[in-house]
Amino acid sequence: MANSMVAERPEVSSLRQSTELRSRTRTPYGLPIEDDCRSCRVRSTEFFCGFSEPSRAALRPIMHVSTYPEGALIVMEGEAARGIHLLCQGRAKLLTTNSEGKTFILKIANAGEVIGLNPILTGMPYDITVETLQPCQLAFIPRDEFLKFIKEHSDASFQVAQHLGRDCQMAYDVIRSIGLSNSAAEKLARFLVEWAGDGSPSGGFLRVKLTLTHEEMAQLIGCSRETVSRTLSEFKRQRLVEVNGSTLVVRDLAALEDLAAN
Repeated sequence: MANSMVAERPEVSSLRQSTELRSRTRTPYGLPIEDDCRSCRVRSTEFFCGFSEPSRAALRPIMHVSTYPEGALIVMEGEAARGIHLLCQGRAKLLTTNSEGKTFILKIANAGEVIGLNPILTGMPYDITVETLQPCQLAFIPRDEFLKFIKEHSDASFQVAQHLGRDCQMAYDVIRSIGLSNSAAEKLARFLVEWAGDGSPSGGFLRVKLTLTHEEMAQLIGCSRETVSRTLSEFKRQRLVEVNGSTLVVRDLAALEDLAAN
C-alpha cells in the first residue's frame, strides 16, 4: 500500500526549523527575538498590534527590528525625525532638556507605544530624547515609508489618530495628577501601582525592577527628591513597599491602591 503521508520538502523543512530556532533564540540582553508582528508572543492590543492582518503583513518589509541594552539613546531631542519607533518590549523614559542642560522626564513609555509619531506627521525635529530603562526591542520604520503606509491603509490611519488622542489624554491626566492630587503620598502611590503592573509574585509579594532614581521619580510626579525619599521611607515603615537596590518589593498592593485612589 502506498504511503499516504507526503514527505516534507527539504527546503520547507529547513525553513521551518530555522523559524522555530529563531523563535527560541534570545538576544544578548535576554529578550526573545520577535521580528514578525503576526507571530509575536508579546502581542497586545496597542497600536501596530491592533492593525488588520493585511496591514500587519504590509508592515513587515518596511520594519527594521533591533534590540538595545539598558541606557541606550534611541532618539535625541532636536535631531531630524527620520522615522518612528515602536516599543515592542521593555520600557523607556522620554526626556526634555532646557538651555541650561537640565533634564526633565515627561513620561515612561511601555511596550506597545510609538515614539516619534508627532514629529513624523508635522515634519518637525524630534521633540524629546528617548533612553531605554531596561533591555528593549524596538521596530523602526522610516518616515517616507510610514507616511505611504498610513495613506494606503485606512485602519492604520485610524489607529494613528487614536494613538495621538490617547497621548493627549495621558498628558491631561499627568497635569491633573500633578496639579490636583491631595498629597505627594497619593501621587507616589499611583506611580508605584502603575510600575508594579509588570511585577512577578514571589513569596506573597510583587517584585519588579525599578531603575529610576529618587530624582527621576520626583520629576515624574511633580515633587522634590527629598519628598520622594521621605515618602518611600514612610511606605517602608507602613510595610507597603520597600526598595532593595534596583528591586521594588510591593508588600501590600491593596493598601497601596487604596492610597493611590484617594
